[in-house]
Formats: sequence, C-alpha cells, structure tokens
Amino acid sequence: MHDIDALKELLKEPKEVMITTHHKPDADALGSSLGLAGYLKKKGHRVTVITPSDYPNFLAWMQGNDEVLVYSDKNDALVRRIISESQVIFCLDFSALSRISEMGEYIREAKGTKVLVDHHLEPENFADLDYSNSAAAATAELVYDLIKAMGDGDMIDTQIGECLYAGIMTDTGSFRHPSTSKNVHLIIADLLHIGVNTSNIHRLIYDSSSELRLRFLGYALKDKLVVLREYNTAYFAITAEELKAYDSKTGDTEGLVNFALSIEGIVFAAIIIDRSQAVKMSFRSVGSFSVNEFARQHFSGGGHRNAAGGISYEPLEATVEKFESLLPLYKTELLGSNN
Repeated sequence: MHDIDALKELLKEPKEVMITTHHKPDADALGSSLGLAGYLKKKGHRVTVITPSDYPNFLAWMQGNDEVLVYSDKNDALVRRIISESQVIFCLDFSALSRISEMGEYIREAKGTKVLVDHHLEPENFADLDYSNSAAAATAELVYDLIKAMGDGDMIDTQIGECLYAGIMTDTGSFRHPSTSKNVHLIIADLLHIGVNTSNIHRLIYDSSSELRLRFLGYALKDKLVVLREYNTAYFAITAEELKAYDSKTGDTEGLVNFALSIEGIVFAAIIIDRSQAVKMSFRSVGSFSVNEFARQHFSGGGHRNAAGGISYEPLEATVEKFESLLPLYKTELLGSNN
C-alpha cells in the first residue's frame, strides 16, 4: 500500500466521508464500496455511498445497499451538496472521472481529500492519495489489504467480508482468471475463517436470473453470435429493440461476452449493445492480446489487458462495421496470441 500513514492521519478523527464507484456498478464496484463503508462506519465516520447509476438487483443483498444513494437528475442538487460537504471522497474501481458521468466534474471541483482505490491500468491523476494497483485482481482485494494495513483486520466482520468476497469472486471469474494470485487465496481463506458463506454468495449472484433473461440469452446465443474464425474473434451485437423485447434490466447482459470467449480457438470477444444514448461495448480476450489497448485506441475506453470496455456515439450498425474493419489490423496478434 502507498503511504498508509497518510491515510491513517486522514482518518484518525471521524469525518464526513463519501464513497463512489463507476457507472453501472458490478459486484466489485458495489462490494468494495459497501465493504469499505461498513469498515469506516465502525471507525466512527459518517459515510454516504453514491453510485452514478443503478445496478443489478442481484447485488441488492449486500449489507448497506438500502442506504446507497443512486444519482439522477432529480437528486442532482442533493448529490452536489454531499460532494461539496464531504471531507474525504473515496473513488473506487475506476481510473478516470469520466467513468462517473456528471458526478466526475463535481468531484474534480470538490475541496475534500480524494482517495483513489483501483486496479485498472493508467489511472487519471486526479486523486490526492492514490492506492491503485493494476496487479490486483479486484478493488475489493485492495480494500481488504487497505483495512489490514490500517491495523484493523479484526474489524472485517461477516457482512463486510461478504461484500468483499463478491467483488473478488466476480472479478477473478470465480478464481479462474490469471489475476487469481496467492494473495487472493489467502484473503478468501481469511473470509472463510470469519464465516463468509461463499456458496450462498455465488448462488445470489449467478443463480438469480429471471425467466426472460434466460430466454434472452438463448436468443442471443442462437441468433446473434457472430464468429470470425479468420481473426479468432467472436461477438454479439444487440439492438435497443431486442433489449426491449426481452424487458432487459440492468445486469441482464452481464457475462454474455464470456460465452463468445468460451468458443474453442477464440481469443477476442466483444458484446456491442445499443443503449439508445450511446453504443456500449465490452471486450474480453485470452492470452497476450490487449483489449485495453484496443479499447483505448478506437473506442474511448480501457480497463485491463484481458477485460475492457468502450463506447461509440455512432449508430450500432456503423459501430459494428468499424469493429470488423479494425480486425485485419490485428490479424497477426489475434492469430498468434497465446490462448
């Protein structure tokens, strides 16, 4: 951890603390935020967790979820006031303020001490204290290590542990990604020791699908999967109309890109979704092909070497055409990646 003494000094007296994370929070984003919030509340701080958008219902079981403030145009004034009055602002699981939409500029202008805890590549230089580490498997792993480094490991109770476990489990792909380190396994051993029910958390996150979501997945796999063997690439392109037809909710498309990546011989997978205001993209890869670089160079995105996101303001069809047109430029890498 970077200069843990500075954080100890910052938090030695109770303060007004705000925690936020990226747009459309996943289990690591929300889990690390609520895990940290639970710890800071135990230390006597007054903590508000604000997310820049809604998030999947299958994360609603986390302790503290009922107190999360979800940003919208209707509560903009309230959110701005909380940000301006916060003495400490924790920014979790994102590397650039653009990832939190309108809230980004509010935080940039805020006078409170900004603390970044993140594991994405190339973080923007906006924080006063930076505890980012791109080698970490999840931001929840960093939060766990941060609490331990503060000398407060005994404050991690079952409910905090459940939040952190959810983040680590999902961001490691249930512990199958290369980022699953010895440290990750040692943390999980500690969480098991304090009573975290790991199988129940897995069920809550992965076995809570609606019937419509399963039918959508079946439709996507049958009719929307495109496989380009000449580039070891597969992708889905989903229209706004198709999302509406299956009454798609936040989180319903999560994990779909991994089905494309699971095809034998595929090293690069994408899901390209028309979200009306913009086309959102998720990229996954195996081996040496960097989807982080691909997303940064072509779709105003980024993330990790093997997992990244991007955005396009062109129509869905034009975005798909651009995506396919780029593949010949990477043919040598795609065919030579160690998958």
